[in-house]
Amino acid sequence: MLEKRARLVIPGDTQTTLNYCVDHFIQTAKEAIHTKGHFHVALSGGSTPKKIYEMLAQKPSAFDWTKVHLFWSDERSVPPTSPDSNYRMAMESFKKLPIPESQIHRMVAEENIVPNAHAYGALIAKHPLDLVLLGIGDDGHTASLFPHTNALHAHHELVVANHVPQHNTWRMTFTYPCINSASHIVVYALGAGKGEILAKAFLESPGTYPIQGVGTLTHPALWIADVAAASLVDKYRSF
Repeated sequence: MLEKRARLVIPGDTQTTLNYCVDHFIQTAKEAIHTKGHFHVALSGGSTPKKIYEMLAQKPSAFDWTKVHLFWSDERSVPPTSPDSNYRMAMESFKKLPIPESQIHRMVAEENIVPNAHAYGALIAKHPLDLVLLGIGDDGHTASLFPHTNALHAHHELVVANHVPQHNTWRMTFTYPCINSASHIVVYALGAGKGEILAKAFLESPGTYPIQGVGTLTHPALWIADVAAASLVDKYRSF
């Protein structure tokens, strides 16, 4: 069960929840920039993050975007021009913002994925993360931590190349140590389609789904879900 490793917030319907997600991102960025002079955030793929990125792109004066460093929590083994690239999806929105190019740290997963994962881990070690954004798949995966894959057992590396037999491909992904070391961990779950897996993740035994390794007893993850996604776990509601 995730009850003690996660805090579930249900702001309302989908649009209200998206607004909450954007506000949380902005407030976390402001706090980091105020206290440390920069904001290190790891982005996620998926339809919900895409909407959040589009909304953030409409707020260029929300905070000092020149202090932002962009990272990615996982990437497919495709070039950055591919429509399947998490980098490309995010940059369709973030390219509109004044983030210096030198502060945009793409995962190079289309070639030499093993050494490039090691190098990306070394980069993360030098840039501790203020915020990691994550989603949840229907099989309970998050980032590219898929069920029954080797990356679930990476206890020392921050970033690894992970073979995903379910999709007959390789992915580059953050590991649990990397995710759980971030100052803020956020999992987005929006829409009725996420209802069943969200309930299973919260109610079934630890270790059943990869997402259950996110967050710790002393450093729980924040789950942001809309009413439709959280309909089966209302007893965990927290405002």
